[in-house]
Amino acid sequence: MKLLKVASGVLNQTPLDWDGNRDRILAAIKLARDQDVSVLCLPELCITGYGCEDAFFSGDVLRLSKEVLAEIVPSTRGMIVSVGLPVISRGGLYNAACLIVDGKIAGFVGKRHLAGAGIHYEPRWFKRWPQDARVEIEVDGTEYPFGDLVFDCGGVVIGFEICEDAWVADRAGNELVQRGVDMILNPSASHFAFAKHRIRERFVLEGSRAFGVVYLYSNLVGNEAGRAIYDGGAMIASEGRMLAQGPRLTFEDAHVTAVTVDVEAARMSRARDDSFKPNLDDRNVIVAPFPFPECSPKPASAHPAAWEHNEHLKEEEFARAVALGLFDYLRKSRSRGFIVSLSGGADSAAVSALSALSIELAAAELGMDGVKDRLRYISECTDAVTARELVTQVLTTVYQATRNSSSTTRDAANSVAQSIAAQFLEFDVDDSVQGYIGMVSKSLDRELTWQDDDIALQNIQARARAPGVWLLANLRGALLLSTSNRSEAAVGYATMDGDTCGGLSPIAGIDKAFLRQWLRWMESHGLAEVGPMPALAAVNAQQPTAELRPPGAKQTDEEDLMPYDVLDEIERAAIRDKLGPREVYQTLKTTRVDESDEQLLAWLERFFRLWSRNQWKRERYAPSFHLDDENLDPKTWCRFPILSGGFERELRELRSQITET
Repeated sequence: MKLLKVASGVLNQTPLDWDGNRDRILAAIKLARDQDVSVLCLPELCITGYGCEDAFFSGDVLRLSKEVLAEIVPSTRGMIVSVGLPVISRGGLYNAACLIVDGKIAGFVGKRHLAGAGIHYEPRWFKRWPQDARVEIEVDGTEYPFGDLVFDCGGVVIGFEICEDAWVADRAGNELVQRGVDMILNPSASHFAFAKHRIRERFVLEGSRAFGVVYLYSNLVGNEAGRAIYDGGAMIASEGRMLAQGPRLTFEDAHVTAVTVDVEAARMSRARDDSFKPNLDDRNVIVAPFPFPECSPKPASAHPAAWEHNEHLKEEEFARAVALGLFDYLRKSRSRGFIVSLSGGADSAAVSALSALSIELAAAELGMDGVKDRLRYISECTDAVTARELVTQVLTTVYQATRNSSSTTRDAANSVAQSIAAQFLEFDVDDSVQGYIGMVSKSLDRELTWQDDDIALQNIQARARAPGVWLLANLRGALLLSTSNRSEAAVGYATMDGDTCGGLSPIAGIDKAFLRQWLRWMESHGLAEVGPMPALAAVNAQQPTAELRPPGAKQTDEEDLMPYDVLDEIERAAIRDKLGPREVYQTLKTTRVDESDEQLLAWLERFFRLWSRNQWKRERYAPSFHLDDENLDPKTWCRFPILSGGFERELRELRSQITET
């Protein structure tokens, strides 16, 4: 047996926060040292932060990366630690992992496969490191090897799969195992998406089994740069068995998951594999002496949190991911609170509940002192004793009434605010609305009527609500949250500079049908830390409505558009799956068998025309969180021209086909 104590760390980093990122790395190293860890894997690009965007092209960023690396190195004496940073060589910029052995840099490994799909743009900044290549780079006056390297550390051979290197079919581990690697470190920056963690578990387990290695996976955690939320979830596996798993969606700045592993057992499993053909070329093997201390065997345990086993996993993940994203956005932007225009409807109720959860969940994990320390720049928070008191200090909701508002929505808004302990304010904006209508009517020399000016009269009510909440947000130095969802974004069912106004749009990445499902689950079940929210019953009992037409119109969203589940089905087929109108129609024919051809065509025409006309709105949405592969954010995921042909020919052909049959 050759027993080693190894660990994977997760870090809540911030792009270009040099001192903060360094201190969190040092904190993780100390946590590992306190547990007698010999090998510690830390996340990809953890020195700079992963989301530096075009700042990676700055020479100053590269200089400071090396400076911070030099500040970290002395703290690793008696340990083997990997950290990530950008490295330039011969005019090419590379995403690299640095292995530090016993207080000395052993070398750097370049990432072979770059993430360039979805929200990732690595090929914009980095070059792929070619297999078998090796050069020398200078750090603090000393030359170090950089390339396709493995490291012989005291008889244990260590190699790297850097994030995407493990996601591709030709993963780096296939070649590393032939080079006799005993341990693979995977420093990652893998963003959260629903159920994505299960995929990571599979490649970690299969890598450890197929390659006959000990496999260490580390990841970022939290809202690093604004849009992507990272869920952590450190993993350590050997011989196809999960030995240890760290928490996901933790509010901790640094967390280390450690376990004792038997390198000899993993090595012998590889020796028994008759397909294993060792590569005896050791030209790119870096020998770095390291005296591994004796280690006693300890039973391994991999115990994910109880909520990971909840049958409503998507509801749990949504609540915890967005709450963590909001908490980090609040403190990293140094905003002094949240402002939500709470209408009494589903969207604003969800945003308000999630804002409260961001404080409640943080307090449940970190304790009140931990939360107040992270929000210490908000002087009012120092007096709060309980999480609910802190929510009251941080979250302000505003109900903004016009003559078309009802007591139903007002009472629902008040009930939700009281149940989550938010401040509840009321603005009457009807005079402002009538002032705008009167001003324009006088200028045009005609009366504006619902018969002739329906959309304009609806929109002015939504827009008249913006100045007051913006003023409140400015007065308090708070973050105004937009309440639009993804289904509305798809068809432009939102008023620009009205319900879309805000600095952050936390639910713009989720569809309305799931949002209503989540609110019903929160009403009856909720999270273990806070329990159900019965007050949401007043919201869930209503049909979604913009409440902008006179009460007699009985306005509902689905009457204006189409049933939300139909809208979401068309959106997934047309936008996520890139199907044309004819193919989407064929799909609907199999799922909506009770609907007439004319009804299906009417829905399709409405969707495609509204989608095409409203790209400009999606371009102007406040930043939103990435939650799944159905994202419509044009800045990170789903590009579409602002001006287009609007699917006119495709829809005309489809109508002709249906008419002929």
